[in-house]
Amino acid sequence: MADPKGFLTTGREVAKTRPVEERVRDWNEVYVPGSLLPIISKQAGRCMDCGIPFCHNGCPLGNLIPEWNDYAYREDWTAASERLHATNNFPEFTGRLCPAPCESACVLGINQPPVTIKNVEVTIIDKAWDNGDVTPQPPERLSGKTVAVIGSGPAGLAAAQQLTRAGHTVAVYERADRIGGLLRYGIPEFKMEKRHINRRIEQMRAEGTKFRTEVEIGRDIDAAKLRKRYDAVVIAAGATTSRDLKVPGRELNGVHFAMEYLPLANKVQEGDLTVSPITAEGKHVVVIGGGDTGADCVGTAHRQGAKSVTQLEIMGKPGDERNPNQPWPTFPMLYKVTSAHEEGGERLYSVSTTRFEGDEDGNVQWLHLVEVEFKDGRPEPKPGTERKIPAQLVTLAMGFTGTDQENGLVEQFGLELDARGNIARDADFATNVPGVYVAGDAGRGQSLIVWAIAEGRSAARGVDRYLAGASALPAPIKPTDRALTV
Repeated sequence: MADPKGFLTTGREVAKTRPVEERVRDWNEVYVPGSLLPIISKQAGRCMDCGIPFCHNGCPLGNLIPEWNDYAYREDWTAASERLHATNNFPEFTGRLCPAPCESACVLGINQPPVTIKNVEVTIIDKAWDNGDVTPQPPERLSGKTVAVIGSGPAGLAAAQQLTRAGHTVAVYERADRIGGLLRYGIPEFKMEKRHINRRIEQMRAEGTKFRTEVEIGRDIDAAKLRKRYDAVVIAAGATTSRDLKVPGRELNGVHFAMEYLPLANKVQEGDLTVSPITAEGKHVVVIGGGDTGADCVGTAHRQGAKSVTQLEIMGKPGDERNPNQPWPTFPMLYKVTSAHEEGGERLYSVSTTRFEGDEDGNVQWLHLVEVEFKDGRPEPKPGTERKIPAQLVTLAMGFTGTDQENGLVEQFGLELDARGNIARDADFATNVPGVYVAGDAGRGQSLIVWAIAEGRSAARGVDRYLAGASALPAPIKPTDRALTV
């Protein structure tokens, strides 16, 4: 155990953010560099080393949280990094981007603020990189087997790294011009600077993983031909089909999916563009969708110089404390103020968009909405609450409905889908096509980064067993596992 009295004597302290007026003028990460290190050992000491650590249940990766909390408390960063990497290929991603269901399941959180698990995690991995503890781990021998991984998001990268280290020759195919999937082009720079992806890619290259960018399986290469070329295939193409809003005026200029808007802003930061073709500068911006992607649109609009930013959510405003019907250790729906929300803008709850109104040139100018209340689980308009708000740029951030079926990948492989439109798989993450496996959102549906990495690791075990007859790779989850809810 770290500090036997830590949870009694030390209060919760989290990472400090830079002043709003400073950070909205750049695209660097919002946190004050180095602010965690002076406090993180004491924060790690708040961990109670529970007999049954429910944080393990909250995290699908099964992270050994009490163990690396103990090492962090003692400032043994090398040992902490070893424990952290034992279950997680990319803790610098999860430490920055995961909503931390482990903290919701922390036993201390029953009656006190939980341990800052996420902050401890990111401190450990950042120290590991600084100290040179993160090095390539190439296999001792090659198996002679080849694997293609389709998609380079967290699931695809995790599967690729695990299979490479198991001795297989792995090639990752990515349809974008850079590796990273939504980590690269869906996550703004202010949430995670892309240097963190770049150095992991270099580590993986040194281990032997090959990368093929600007190649879309289904369009550029026939999926059936790819299957013949490799001994096994892992589909980790994500759930990239955005949920649309079919209301009058949807066709107007200035109404875009979030995943049309965000990648262009990231391409500016990569140096590919001087100015984004879709910019919020000087415009009234409306973001439809109250989740993390919506918050990313809000923060991006602030940095582009929006005149105003309004975020709409059809559900009611969550409370500040756990609802009785969402007891510990489930992940509660709480009112969440992200760094983007701290920077300004208005948030409207229990509202639904009825139509868009444009000018004579076909450009969106107004968004019409109505307040709603839920009856039998369905939103019903409240009479007399209709109104309109200015909207010269609208981003649709309402989630995703499944993997892309227009590029031919599903049809060319001959894949079966489940009832929700995801690629069906068995207990080993295998599809109905021999040697073809699926990991991440393509099989699970839209989910969290920790679930994606866990799926990539688990699918890698299934592939390894298929190729070698047995496998020593870990499989933290089954395809049927779900987050702890009520």
